[in-house]
Amino acid sequence: MMSLQGHSTATMKSQILTTAALLTIVTLSQTAQAANPEHLRQLLASKQCQNCDLTGAGLVMADLSGADLSGANLTGANLSRANLSGADLRGANLSGTGLFGANLTSANFNGANLLGADLRNSYLANAQLHGASLNGVNLQGAIGIPSQIAKPEEFYAWGVAEAQKGNLQQAIDYFNQAIVIKPDYAGAYLARGVARYQIFDRQGAFQDAQVAEKLFTSQNNSTGMQTAQAFVKELQTPYETKVKPAKPNFLDFVGSIGSLFLQFLPF
Repeated sequence: MMSLQGHSTATMKSQILTTAALLTIVTLSQTAQAANPEHLRQLLASKQCQNCDLTGAGLVMADLSGADLSGANLTGANLSRANLSGADLRGANLSGTGLFGANLTSANFNGANLLGADLRNSYLANAQLHGASLNGVNLQGAIGIPSQIAKPEEFYAWGVAEAQKGNLQQAIDYFNQAIVIKPDYAGAYLARGVARYQIFDRQGAFQDAQVAEKLFTSQNNSTGMQTAQAFVKELQTPYETKVKPAKPNFLDFVGSIGSLFLQFLPF
């Protein structure tokens, strides 16, 4: 029978071997995921790096405007706040890539793999995304999102989130995009009306409330219709007679509107 000391020593050796094995696996994994240094130097020197291996590259705030990265492997790379305006990223692998706050204006992502990429707060005006894989992409706070890459309910959800944070103009932009895709989206009209009310655009808010009321009525949504009517009545009341804060919270002007808004979220 093995002594207690012998058992302890064997256990310790086993733990050491296990730890060593794990460290070896992690080291090999990190080595395998490292960008090709020669390719990285080439990119930074010439902005020409077709089919390059830039896996896991650290390119935060890099100026890559107009760069040719077609077919490049940028899996897991960090391009946060980088300037990729006008860059050619056709067919590139950008799965899991960090593009937080990046300037992607007029970038070409046709056929690219953006699976799980982080595009929060990025700038996407005129970006091309034909045939791109966009599953799991995080677009929260992105500006200029092409309408074809998101559902109206997603634009609506982003709008509500931005409005609750006080980013009213961004919220209105999202509601605008939801309405462009789905012109009979009553909830988006109502939400945009509330956001407009907060920035003291009473005429715009009144118009949106009226459209929302008509749409809710035609859609047999009694809760929405009653809420829109309450909002219309609120807007028809002379402002001077109200004893309220100058800028009410996005969801507090009428008690039922919070639960109503939740009906239109994509979950």
